[in-house]
Amino acid sequence: QLRLMEFGGGSVQPGESLRLSCAVSGFNAIAWFRQAPGKARQGVSCISRRPTWSFYAESIKGRFINSRDNASNTFYLQLNNLKPEDTGVYYCKSVLEGRPCFDIYPSDYWGQGTQVTVSS
Repeated sequence: QLRLMEFGGGSVQPGESLRLSCAVSGFNAIAWFRQAPGKARQGVSCISRRPTWSFYAESIKGRFINSRDNASNTFYLQLNNLKPEDTGVYYCKSVLEGRPCFDIYPSDYWGQGTQVTVSS
């Protein structure tokens, strides 16, 4: 069964951290997206298990870190030094080999999303 499920959102103050999890079944690579209120979904980062690679959007490079646990089929996104503009619903999306990871296709699988709120 193909599926993705996110965990780990929450409400934090600026400068704090969160770790998001994406538990997957049937996918080798995922992309993280976020959607701020009233805005389109925006690609944040991508990660693949085999071959191993990661990619980050310029807006979060140096603050967010991808990782994975192959044994549990889980991908993680560590969100550091969070800013109010990082607020939104974060989703993980399936990525198929050969496709640009931030492109969106009708056949893509999405998780249910998890809310991240950064506010003082």
